[in-house]
This record gives sequence, structure tokens and C-alpha cells, in this order.
Amino acid sequence: MLPVIYSDEFLDHKTGKYHPERPERLIAIATALKAATFADKIAWRSPTPALEQVSLMSMLVRAHSPDYIKKLWQIAASGGGPLDGDTPVSPRSYDVALLAVSAWLDGVEAVLNSANPAFVLARPPGHHAESDAGMGFCLFSNAAIAALFALEQPGINRVAILDWDVHHGNGTQAIVETEARIAYCSLHQYPCYPGTGRSAERGFHNNVLNLPVPPGSDIAIYQPLFEKQVVPFLANFQADLLIVSAGYDGNAADPLASINLQPEDYALFTDYCLGITRKILFGLEGGYDFDSLSQSVVATIEQCLPNSMRRLSP
Repeated sequence: MLPVIYSDEFLDHKTGKYHPERPERLIAIATALKAATFADKIAWRSPTPALEQVSLMSMLVRAHSPDYIKKLWQIAASGGGPLDGDTPVSPRSYDVALLAVSAWLDGVEAVLNSANPAFVLARPPGHHAESDAGMGFCLFSNAAIAALFALEQPGINRVAILDWDVHHGNGTQAIVETEARIAYCSLHQYPCYPGTGRSAERGFHNNVLNLPVPPGSDIAIYQPLFEKQVVPFLANFQADLLIVSAGYDGNAADPLASINLQPEDYALFTDYCLGITRKILFGLEGGYDFDSLSQSVVATIEQCLPNSMRRLSP
């Protein structure tokens, strides 16, 4: 059984009817997973309530400044408002963002306890959230917090983060690049929002690998990058846990970028990761075309199942 950590409370982060990052994203994914041929292989789990997640606040302040956390709480408590031009906050957004962090922490524990993959189906996403500022639809830096949390678990000495969202995870990189025990690798369209992620950025410990790709790139561009750079970088780091910032806005149908991937390509990406380790936590980031988004998550999870189809990579 593969754990999928989800709550209907994640739908309570209201962004507006026409905002790309809206609750219907999760509804589409959950609907597709429940209709999948392997639906009986999914173990749906509710995240630990934020007030019961013992490590949540201590980990939150490892990644974010107290002033920013207070600011986000105040905006939500006052009825909501814009955090920046494209990142709305609704009355329940702060609480939902805390629950999303809790879900990622639960995901870390699920993977470490079973030595098998888990998927966090939560929102809001997180990889653009910097220490003192949320942006790009993101409130808290979920993947970075999960990585820092993992390092506090017994037997975990190194953690790697692979970010295959079409946008560079500026927040994740900024938070983890000073930590020698965390490696960060990102494949992303460039030029594109947020304008960061140059290949020359290597982190403070040569622990960052940025692989910008031009608009129009497809699997013919991505596959050699995985084989020649992503897999060697991650394998050589010898992480005890791999966290995947699983954004699916690189699909050709996605309205917010210009990359030409297909949902089945994410099964291949997943297979490359499984070739390194089965200790993988996948957590949802972007993806705004509901059909390709849900198909891509289905492809990712199906590839993780023990009785999945043939190995895809050579």
C-alpha cells in the first residue's frame, strides 16, 4: 500500500475562482486516483492536526523568520488579503498552510518507517516561499522544512531534494543551500518565473545542481539530463531520503509555462528516482491543467507500486 496524505481541509485555502492554484486541483487528482486501476493499493491517510504535530513550530522557525510567520497569521486573521501580486491569503490559509507542513512531516515519517515511497497531496505549495516572504502561490517552504525535519530523525545523515516543477524553487534553494547535509537539484524552464536558478549557482557546499532548460523542451531534452546529471548528482550524494518537489506544470497542456512534457514522462522521472532509492517522499507543487496534472500524479504513483509495469529506464 502506498500512503497518500490528504485532507479536505486543504480545499479551505481559497484563492479565487480563476486563480491557477485553486482547490479544484486536488479534487481532480483525488478523483483520478480513486478511479485508477490500482486504487486499492492506495492507503489514504489524514495529516496529523497542526496542534498535535510536536515538531511543527520548531521546524517552521528553522525555515522562516518569526516576523514572516506572524505577518501571514495576521493577514489570515484579519479576513485575508494579498501576500503579493499573485499569492492570495484567505481566512483559513494560515491554518491550512500549517496543516500542509504537518502532512509533509508525516510523509517523511511514513517513508522512513516503511523504506518505501509516499505522496503528500497537499496545498498550498511551497517551493517559492523564502525565509521571510511567501510568493508564487507558496506560503511555507514545505520541502525544505521536511528535509530539515528528516535530518533530526535517527539514522538520517543526508537528504536530497529533486525539484522537477517547471519553475525554479528559489525558496527551497535559499533555505537549504547553506546546509551541507542537504542537496538540491532543480530542472526548470528558463527564462521563466521567478528568474532564478542559474546553472552557475552551486550552493555553499557544491550541494546545488540547477539545470535550466529553454522553452519548448520535451522529453528528448529531459531524459539525457536525468541520465547524465540528475541521477549521478543524487546518487553520488548518497542521501538517506529523497524528497521530490513534484510539480507537474511542465506538461505541454499547462497554461503557465512552455515545456512540452507528457504525463507518462513523469513515470520515467519516477523510475530514475526509484533506481537510486525507494525512500522517496513526493509532495505536490505546481500543475494547473487539471487533466494532465491528475494523469501525471497517477503515473507517478503507479510507477512506485511494487507490481508496477516494467522498468522504464535502461
